[in-house]
Amino acid sequence: MRSSFSPRRYLMCPPTHFKVTYSINPWMDPTKPVDLALALAQWEDLRDRYRTLGHTVEVLDPRPDLPDMVFAANGATVVDGRVLGARFAHPERTAEAAVHREWFRSHGWDEADVREPVHINEGEGDFAVTDSWLLAGRGFRSSPLSHPEAQEFFGRPVIGLDLIDPRYYHLDTALCVLAGDEVMYYPDAFSPGSRAVLARLFPDAIVAEEADAAAFGLNAVSDGHHVLLPQAALGLFDPLRDRGYEPIGMDLSELLKGGGSVKCCTMELRPAD
Repeated sequence: MRSSFSPRRYLMCPPTHFKVTYSINPWMDPTKPVDLALALAQWEDLRDRYRTLGHTVEVLDPRPDLPDMVFAANGATVVDGRVLGARFAHPERTAEAAVHREWFRSHGWDEADVREPVHINEGEGDFAVTDSWLLAGRGFRSSPLSHPEAQEFFGRPVIGLDLIDPRYYHLDTALCVLAGDEVMYYPDAFSPGSRAVLARLFPDAIVAEEADAAAFGLNAVSDGHHVLLPQAALGLFDPLRDRGYEPIGMDLSELLKGGGSVKCCTMELRPAD
């Protein structure tokens, strides 16, 4: 049974300097030009939609030397008001981690609640928070050693999930938490053992088809009622409505050139209980 809507607080970073000049995932092709004006308009539409729905959006200032900062979800994971920072796998994004940690320290978080990690993790790219667990992806970016580190820091049980398809290089490209312990996911992105774990933990999950996963339909954000997802993931709209959710299609096609969509652009700032 899904939870009811509740206002959320998000952190986003405008794509002022967004470009694709290198390739660190299968979606990035430096030979395809980026329409920066269109990318900014699509990002602003997402930001404004959150605010229209009653959510708070904080804005992280972009840096000209960090074109992937628009994918703010990768910069940290916030659970119960505590911040586990990121440690990026690729040198092109390494400097983003310190920028995020400094934002938290300058916006009211205590030093003790902002942790610089020892092991590689890419924030909410590979950590997904349900009521009962912290789901944790591994296989392409985040280190398996980041899972016990997160469990110790947050005091929440961590469920490790192995990603096997390079197109779904982060957990948030293959799985979305809808509310409570309800999720939707794409089984073929995961190893056989991880598929079995997901089926056991979430027997009533919405299971995405290949076309909707390839449209980045699982790179979505839910507030417990509204689900903002790429508009091209048409096969997910009716299953979401059948569960009582209100799907809202968004066009972030220009940002998909960098391998991200709705969720990648959105870090949730979860307050302390």
